[in-house]
Amino acid sequence: MDNFENPNLDNQAAVDLEKKEGDFQSRIDMIELRASLEKVKTEIAKVIVGQEDMIEHLLAALLSNGHVLIEGVPGVAKTITAKLLAKTIDVDFSRIQFTPDLMPSDILGTSVFSVKNSEFEFKKGPIFSNFVLIDEINRSPAKTQSALFEVMEERQITMDGTRYTMDEPFLVVATQNPIEHEGTYRLPEAQLDRFLFKINVRYPNLEQEIAIIKNQHESKKEDKTDVVERVITAQQLKNYQQLVKEIIVESQLIEYIAKIIINTRENQFLYLGASPRASLALLTASKAFAALRGRDFVTPEDIKEASYAVLRHRVIVSPEREMEGLTADEIIRQILEGIEIPR
Repeated sequence: MDNFENPNLDNQAAVDLEKKEGDFQSRIDMIELRASLEKVKTEIAKVIVGQEDMIEHLLAALLSNGHVLIEGVPGVAKTITAKLLAKTIDVDFSRIQFTPDLMPSDILGTSVFSVKNSEFEFKKGPIFSNFVLIDEINRSPAKTQSALFEVMEERQITMDGTRYTMDEPFLVVATQNPIEHEGTYRLPEAQLDRFLFKINVRYPNLEQEIAIIKNQHESKKEDKTDVVERVITAQQLKNYQQLVKEIIVESQLIEYIAKIIINTRENQFLYLGASPRASLALLTASKAFAALRGRDFVTPEDIKEASYAVLRHRVIVSPEREMEGLTADEIIRQILEGIEIPR
């Protein structure tokens, strides 16, 4: 990794910037937003032990109005966490299990002839919901994957020349298994780019594993999700999403985001760099992380925290470096260390 520039980090400058900005009174009232999200965390914690990073990123995606891809081995609570999050919000929820024989019409819907009206009527598919959980998204072939392109990017579908707009909020959370490749199809880059985040879920540590076993042993309920209550309405969520858009980002931080993205394109360890969509995603996600911390302004730490989940699925490691064991996360870390933090 000799080709990377030596890190030129000025941590004290970053601290001073945060302190300077912290001297100002909050220009946007973030109290209700933060309190509501803490309630969501509390509800999810009734069932889920640990996995704080996954929950934080899911909440950030909610605030950003962006879709999420969760990757992890079976049994690390990917699906149930998404279901619990949906249950804490008063919105419609649907789950789609992707399989090799799933057709686009099974997702989007199809036109059915009505004997009563003597004409075709469009019957909406399960994608017409506010919160859509797609389990094992890499189980379906390209034809079915392509059915998601328009709805995820433009939040609409076009069938028989008619456009159907999705109700807001609209969030797709998809899961996939990184180790089982038999009977799976690699997601195309165009599909991956439509996800705001890719979250990698790891195994719990010893203490968390013990807590999980104890919770199961002491639980008297057959359905664990029964203990989770709704704490946010759809309108509240839309208000919070609008509030996040108003969060302040200084010009030097916008330049910082641009430098990160440009560096992915010029990095010799990467076969494919990030697109302008990644720049916009990093900006939006940084605002969401600031909101989660109760701030109405973005700091360099918000950008760094968002960078991994925003970029890891948008860049491709060169084949020779991948064979050496170099990962996208490691390259992103090197890029962040090689860029001076804004003063």
